[in-house]
Amino acid sequence: MDNKLSKIIVHSSFYYAPFLVPVIMFFIATLVTNDEEVRRLSVQAVLFQIVLAVLLSVSWAFTFLIIGFPFLIIFGLIYICAPIIGIIRALQGEAWNYPIVGRLV
Repeated sequence: MDNKLSKIIVHSSFYYAPFLVPVIMFFIATLVTNDEEVRRLSVQAVLFQIVLAVLLSVSWAFTFLIIGFPFLIIFGLIYICAPIIGIIRALQGEAWNYPIVGRLV
């Protein structure tokens, strides 16, 4: 499988199978292709989903205070825009890390 196509599949999976596709791509990259970049990207995608789910939940819980609304908007925009930026960078052949968890993996 092409490295560029694999990265596009992992990035675009946020909109149709956010946990399943990165895990499958991780196992394919580990067992079949030995592609370190796709493995790293798959782990980042899953961690990004988990971290943003927690951040959105906490923001939603604090909406009764005024501080919850801005964070809810900011994290919602990050949740929507980050995979799109990743797809564009993958189409250009550039490496890209997810915000918040990119440097941890």
